[in-house]
Amino acid sequence: MTHNLHLPIDEFTARSLRVGNVISVSGTVFTARDVAHRRLLEAHAEGRRLPFDPAGLALYHCGPVARPVDGGWSILSAGPTTSARMEPLEPRFLAAFHPRLVIGKGGMGDGTQAALAQGGAAYAHFPGGAGAIAARHVARVRAVHGLEEWGMTEAIWILDVDRFGPLLITMDSAGGNLYRDRRADVARNLAALRKRIR
Repeated sequence: MTHNLHLPIDEFTARSLRVGNVISVSGTVFTARDVAHRRLLEAHAEGRRLPFDPAGLALYHCGPVARPVDGGWSILSAGPTTSARMEPLEPRFLAAFHPRLVIGKGGMGDGTQAALAQGGAAYAHFPGGAGAIAARHVARVRAVHGLEEWGMTEAIWILDVDRFGPLLITMDSAGGNLYRDRRADVARNLAALRKRIR
């Protein structure tokens, strides 16, 4: 059963999410890839105000494809970026801005796992290759930041979404990590296969 969360969410709700939960989200999601992570952290370090408040929202590792329509934007594709690219920056980002959900693909490392536990957040996997499906759940583009300076895919897109998903919780604040668990399963299965082959 898929549970729909309405963003923003609080720390208690984020901490209640567990590996294996299937959710969708409605409300406000913001995209941020490598450049946006660095620039927002620079602004935070310099004491500058951000153009939006990330607290309680979902951070989506995504560089959408969009086209201008009637003075606004239409999202054509919104598939996830490989999250591991953001690993060097994500722990600091979570500590500074307190998004409660990170959405991406492929999972993240030990630093992010620790930051999820410390700050109270979870990581949700969205399937790669489903960018057009993701775009159908974008109700509107609320704002775009950094478009002219950073380009379309690196800009920060503030999106209102409706039942965006399904999303699988694969890392949680209690230390659950589906990627780590599956790696152990794969290692055991490979060892068993090697014995059979011999």
